[in-house]
Amino acid sequence: MNYANVFKYWRTILVVAEMAIRVEIIDAFVVFAIIFQPMIIAILALFMLQDKGADFAMFVVVGSGLTGLWSSLLFVSGNTINVERWTGTLESLVGMPTPFDVIIFGKNLAHVFQSLLSMIASYTLAAVLFGYPLNLTQPLLFFATLLLSIFAFICFGLTIAPIFVMYRSVQQWQNAMEFPVYIMCGFLFPIALLPGWTTPISYLLPPYWAAIALHGTSTGMLPFNQIAFAWGMMLFFSIVDLIIASQLFKVMLYKARVDATLDVD
Repeated sequence: MNYANVFKYWRTILVVAEMAIRVEIIDAFVVFAIIFQPMIIAILALFMLQDKGADFAMFVVVGSGLTGLWSSLLFVSGNTINVERWTGTLESLVGMPTPFDVIIFGKNLAHVFQSLLSMIASYTLAAVLFGYPLNLTQPLLFFATLLLSIFAFICFGLTIAPIFVMYRSVQQWQNAMEFPVYIMCGFLFPIALLPGWTTPISYLLPPYWAAIALHGTSTGMLPFNQIAFAWGMMLFFSIVDLIIASQLFKVMLYKARVDATLDVD
């Protein structure tokens, strides 16, 4: 991924994101993954914690929204390139003057933006069905964290998409990767409840730091220095993901342009 391309082709990224939203907003699987599944998770969690107070409710609302983000990243963003291969448009996109990674960045932006609907849906559900007066304790920090989380998730998605299309045996584990990340990243409950040996694994997952910062800024239970540390970790992993993605895209484009084996099952 050429970082300069993000700024050079920003109009292209926005157009690609708009087209992706128009296509996928009527896709039943996408709608279920980013709206209905997080709502089901939120209903179950809020029902179990309905006597714990508004702070726990906000924790659940943010956590259920993060489950929608991860599901969208895993299934929709992860299959972004595969969908182009299945529909026979991959070769055309690779041969275009516009860098291929710019197109994938735009698609991932659309996927992550759509996933924010799950957080809005969970917030509305908690307020209407359970009567919780949900208020963001640190709204400015929360929205700053949300923007940084969106960028971190997009960068993470850029590493997943080429892996799934080049190493198709990994894709067989796609369904099995959903719920472990919910648990390991502390979306719905703190990782302190897990066995101690799992903690280093959580630290290596970018969504964990997004969950820490979003939970902390929404409930006010985290001091600013810890929120800033989570921001720093998200930026660090975003840079690492972009570096890894740039190498993966080089290999993938070589397979498409030189070996002509990318479209061979």
